[in-house]
Amino acid sequence: MVRRTVRATATVTAAVAAAVLLAAPVASACGFLVSANGAVRLDRTTTFVAWEDGIERYITNFSFQGPAESFGSLIPLPAEPTDVTRAGDWTLQRLAREVNPPPEAFAETAVLAADLGEAEVILQTRIDSLDVVVLRGGGPAVLEWVNANGFDLPEGPETDHMLDFYASRSPYFLAARFDAASAAEDGFAAGDGIPVQITIPTDRPWVPLHILHGASPDTAIIEADVYLLTPDRPELLHGEGLFLERSERAGRLLLDDLRSDENMEWVPEQGWFTYLRLSTPAANVSYDLSVGVDGLRPSFEDAAMTPFGSAASAHATRQVSWHRPLLAGGAVVLLGLLAFPRVRGRG
Repeated sequence: MVRRTVRATATVTAAVAAAVLLAAPVASACGFLVSANGAVRLDRTTTFVAWEDGIERYITNFSFQGPAESFGSLIPLPAEPTDVTRAGDWTLQRLAREVNPPPEAFAETAVLAADLGEAEVILQTRIDSLDVVVLRGGGPAVLEWVNANGFDLPEGPETDHMLDFYASRSPYFLAARFDAASAAEDGFAAGDGIPVQITIPTDRPWVPLHILHGASPDTAIIEADVYLLTPDRPELLHGEGLFLERSERAGRLLLDDLRSDENMEWVPEQGWFTYLRLSTPAANVSYDLSVGVDGLRPSFEDAAMTPFGSAASAHATRQVSWHRPLLAGGAVVLLGLLAFPRVRGRG
């Protein structure tokens, strides 16, 4: 039996089979998506999650919106991470290219946190011009900490709801803050971003989507791309508005390309590739994406749903393009990139 080591887990990356031969062409092909300073440029929220052997790798991009003094964002996490580092320069772009190839391109082929007191700093690091902190605590404690330490998240009922919503399932949050002055020195321009990879030990991977609703009006259209890499075809549980576009064995070229990117050597030799597209009014995004792996079924709790109800519809996907409608009440969110961004200096 082939050992299923994701030498990777769940989240983004790049690959190299013929390390030297493929690295240059891939970097060249994706060059227009990466700024001269190495910053990632993406038009929409993009997340890559890789899972194997109990390890999830979560990759997303934090975009610089300048001109601004700074801005912060918050991402709920399913469990305590062991590492946060810079992801590959063009991993997310390579995944986008995989599902939207240019003409003739690649033709050859729950712990409740509500009762916790003060927020506890679990991990703190600096990635380029991005300050990153992993916190453990309840919603009010986390919000108090980030705003007391200059992360500038908005206060109000919507923020309180989001934090309580996620803290009721996991007390771990990742807070990120752009240092605008440092970003300017590094040559960042509006739209540039820094890809971040989070390594999380967990047997129950889920992707936060509800948080993308944030302070957006209910009628605003939320759009995002979610890429999954798992050992075998996963089962998925989510609400309406998230569409399964691709579900197939990951191609060797894709995996090799991903593995060739910086810090992406963990990408496995084989796996199952899933691409989901979120496009729906914000009012529908009351759920998260629960991913069933290694024989475990997706969880209603992790999807922020209940198995019975009438407020929302849920979809169980066996990754073969069939959906089984279920009645569900509730739903949650999160994953994408920026949650609750605030840019100062824009009246």
